[in-house]
Amino acid sequence: MTFAWKAAGLTYNRYLTVAAQAVRRSLKPELRVKAESQAPAELKYAHWKNGKQGEIVDLGAQMNEGQVAK
Repeated sequence: MTFAWKAAGLTYNRYLTVAAQAVRRSLKPELRVKAESQAPAELKYAHWKNGKQGEIVDLGAQMNEGQVAK
């Protein structure tokens, strides 16, 4: 049996990030501001091929804009 996050093409870390973001967005406005200010995160990744780094993708910016990258 495959985990749902694996079947969706997500890594476990990305799954946790999406879940935490969903929880923060479900909070009441006064609690949401506090939770979002306490958990700033910077997450970037790059694909490597043949020992060379590809384009760097900023997932933190995408999450702030509400986009979900696979």
